[in-house]
Amino acid sequence: MCVFTGDFQIKLDTKGRFLFPSAFVEQMGKDALRTFVVKKDIFEKCLTIYTKESWQERVDVVKRKLNPFNRQHNIFLREFYKDTAEVTLDATNRFLVPKRLLTDTGLKDDIFIIGLDDKIEVWDAETYNASRPSADDFAQMAQDFLGDIIINN
Repeated sequence: MCVFTGDFQIKLDTKGRFLFPSAFVEQMGKDALRTFVVKKDIFEKCLTIYTKESWQERVDVVKRKLNPFNRQHNIFLREFYKDTAEVTLDATNRFLVPKRLLTDTGLKDDIFIIGLDDKIEVWDAETYNASRPSADDFAQMAQDFLGDIIINN
């Protein structure tokens, strides 16, 4: 499985494309598929990009947890799969964001692309900067979530 690390501030072109960071291309390896699943994030006003492998892992979790013959589960499944698309990098490693997803997430010219383990988030720069916690708040989260973990070296 690919692990994406790094963050990049880049520009969208007029057609809704951005240059996929070369660091991410390298992190995928030369034999990796160049097709991704892009989805409007469930919790944030951003896009989430998955490799086909990491998307399939999420789909498998959903399938194990939900029964499509249960009405509420079926409603969730519909919303889960809504706002997704397959995107293949072009020959110059450009990623074309589907127009409806550009609109739904408010992506404009300046965007942030952030590697988060096995997925990538794509944010409008203004939205991303407004949503970030302060350094003190982040430090408090680290202490609250990880403060009792013992790391063996």
